[in-house]
Amino acid sequence: MERVTRICGAEHADERALRATVLDELRRGIGFDAYAWLLTDPDSEVGSAPLADVPCLGELPRLIHLKYLTAVNRWTTLDPPAAGLRAATGDEPATSLVWRELLRHHGVRDVASLVFRDRYGCWGFLDLWRTDADDRFRTTEVELLIALTGPVTEALRRCQARTFARPGPGRAEVGPAVLVLTPDLTVRGQTPPTADVLRRLVPPGPHDGAPVPAGAYNVAAQLLALEAGVDDHPAVARVHLGEGSGCRCAPHG
Repeated sequence: MERVTRICGAEHADERALRATVLDELRRGIGFDAYAWLLTDPDSEVGSAPLADVPCLGELPRLIHLKYLTAVNRWTTLDPPAAGLRAATGDEPATSLVWRELLRHHGVRDVASLVFRDRYGCWGFLDLWRTDADDRFRTTEVELLIALTGPVTEALRRCQARTFARPGPGRAEVGPAVLVLTPDLTVRGQTPPTADVLRRLVPPGPHDGAPVPAGAYNVAAQLLALEAGVDDHPAVARVHLGEGSGCRCAPHG
């Protein structure tokens, strides 16, 4: 996986291009069937910018909710910074809430979880899913992933720092953007400016429909995890959009 290290040492236009390139190399070198990679607020460690290809996109709010409520291999406590689910649980993946309640129903057999953290903060986390019944993440593969977290972390941090120099979407005031969610993260309503803010946070592809409020899902899920005593980080995520423009996602009321 020397190519991953070289890729991380090169300059990248943005973090999404970096993540996509690293994922291509990991797919060739290690292999996986689905993934979810989120950037995080370096202080709160709450997810804010997802890049994912999973078989349960229709259940995205539930997936995020369960991910935050799951203590096993949670990115906030991973040490070392990568672990396989089956190895970490003694081949008892049902001890993981997200696997027991959701992933197993989609044929997921093992999950490799990684966190990208350095002395400056937490910059993201990644889950790699395998669905082959006989395929688990071996010790040598997890050790390789651990070795890669360092260069990937540094590259992610550099990409985030570059957002302060690149042109942003402008500073026009759009008014308060409020999204109302139920306890199971179902959207109940939103203020008119919310769709525009969501498009800035996660730019849609040419064939995408309405923007997905992934950032709001993550903050709400962290709030529920905080209330459940699973984690003690604040339920807030800050995203820098460029040229001094940014967004802060936090619960209200």
